[in-house]
Amino acid sequence: MIRVALAEDHNALIDGVKLFLQYEDDIEVVGFANDGEELLKLVQLKRPHVVITDIRMPIKDGIQATKEILKFDHHIKVIAFTMFDQDEAVTQMLDAGARGYLLKNSKLKDLLESIRTVFTGGTYYDPNIVIPDKSTPKKKKGLLTKRQIEILSLVASGKTNQEIADLLFIGKTTVETHRKNMIRKLGLSGVGELLRYAVEKKYEF
Repeated sequence: MIRVALAEDHNALIDGVKLFLQYEDDIEVVGFANDGEELLKLVQLKRPHVVITDIRMPIKDGIQATKEILKFDHHIKVIAFTMFDQDEAVTQMLDAGARGYLLKNSKLKDLLESIRTVFTGGTYYDPNIVIPDKSTPKKKKGLLTKRQIEILSLVASGKTNQEIADLLFIGKTTVETHRKNMIRKLGLSGVGELLRYAVEKKYEF
């Protein structure tokens, strides 16, 4: 029997997956979580064989949760089940230790196949994503400084200038100056475009 746990912050999707899997004789759904922190507690309590997790979740995202799950028990197989098809999101999830990567617009039968595949030691990747070539060096992010990338990442998380300043132990005006410089470097027209850019590039930081 394959013990499966699912982490997803949309309950409608959880209900759909649960309904689909309950008719499979070789699969037992042992629990659900709405955020990464809750998922870690579920894993420690229920000891699933396979974890299906979204990447973007409250409190702790799927990338960090995957790292901590495999640190707790490296035998657990993790499948990313997400809307993100960007190369960087795929790379970060696979580097964290995921054995499968599936887009949410896939058919549920594909999710079922991925569960059985990773459980038996294989890997399963959505045909619509590109698996990064490890032999190809990553492009350097030369436009922004390390500090600006830190700030941009926090902007993507919805932090205000004051919250960013508090987290990085710098002044609020320093954050504002970095924002202005980033807008100029990236060729954006204003704060709204910077936020949109930050969200779009979140998993490339």
